[in-house]
Amino acid sequence: MQSSPRIAVIGAGAFGGWTALHLQQRGAKVTLLDAWGPGNSRASSGGETRVMRGSYGPDRIYADLAARALKLWATYEHHWKRQFLHRSGVLWMAAASGHDDSFERDSIETLRSAQIKFQELSSTQMKKRWPQINFEGINWGIFEPECGYLDARSSCHAVVDAFIAAGGKYRPVEVVGNLEGAGHKNGDPSAAPSLRGVQLSDGSQLKAHIYVFACGPWLGKLFPQTIGSLVQPTKQDVFFFGTPPGDDRFSDSHLPVWGDHHGSFRYGIPGSGRRGFKIADDTRGPEFDPTNGERVVSQETLKDIREYVAFRFPALKDAPLIETRVCQYEQTPDSHFIIDRHPAAENVWLLGGGSGHGFKHGPAIGEMMAELILKDGEAKAIWRLNRFQPLKTLSS
Repeated sequence: MQSSPRIAVIGAGAFGGWTALHLQQRGAKVTLLDAWGPGNSRASSGGETRVMRGSYGPDRIYADLAARALKLWATYEHHWKRQFLHRSGVLWMAAASGHDDSFERDSIETLRSAQIKFQELSSTQMKKRWPQINFEGINWGIFEPECGYLDARSSCHAVVDAFIAAGGKYRPVEVVGNLEGAGHKNGDPSAAPSLRGVQLSDGSQLKAHIYVFACGPWLGKLFPQTIGSLVQPTKQDVFFFGTPPGDDRFSDSHLPVWGDHHGSFRYGIPGSGRRGFKIADDTRGPEFDPTNGERVVSQETLKDIREYVAFRFPALKDAPLIETRVCQYEQTPDSHFIIDRHPAAENVWLLGGGSGHGFKHGPAIGEMMAELILKDGEAKAIWRLNRFQPLKTLSS
């Protein structure tokens, strides 16, 4: 590895933006590309807020990653003198006896091992602390006091601003053309295949020593044979309800971020920034085209959400719907990330599959990617492409 390698990062979302910043801070010469800009409305990292939590059931690898991300968010907030993580706490409502509470049970040990602070609460304790919630069907819960929610769009902008300030180059362009079969020997039969350059939407070509594709839901489009449907964009409807005038029971000063595994898993973020009470169903939606899809919420989902809100938050029974948003998950078959070299181009890294839970990990992912790239490392097995059988390979 050269002391100052030229690296192209394609995608300025949570994964790509943080990767570009960490690489630039470590001395690499980085060009960051994004077709519509950081935090844009088509991106999986768009929108106003994302949950910051440490509970991950038995998946210790993500609890550890979240613990590192918590420290890095705090470090960069201090350095930039801006707040992005709002520590309202996160409450996990575990179903009563006879229902599955394995996620919460398994999370206790992973939270403990990751050294993320938490409290186990009885239904009586929760009812006393948050009387605005109807805890029917809930037997106990986990509260993470140091977690909460993140400002999504604004933090994406801040990361790119810091990247540029550190000497990085940002270009609002798209990578075009067929990247499959792009591995070349560079005239040397003994050399490993590598990507020599990418064509851009403004007619120019970009050449680098290393390429990192962190394209979210577009990763499968750029690499249809290697990735293809391994990253599946799904339509996810999000709703914002107006709270009663002068009633701050549903603001982030009196209500935590919450997740409810009683029945279909739903989650919400308390009212903040005058944007209302946010709620969504985590059930994976239908396939969605992130480029041309019409972002109109489902009336059936809205009806279900209204019924749920009336049940779990009675004071919001007739609350007006003040805003909706259609996001997308970039789902992998096993919900784990994809972090790996391209199987037919050793200088190409594929980074994606955030699967709806990746945003919070951005700073830690960027740090990890910079170390892997600059030290010629290998990602953990859980994130490599060869876990998918049969492995999709690139035709040479």
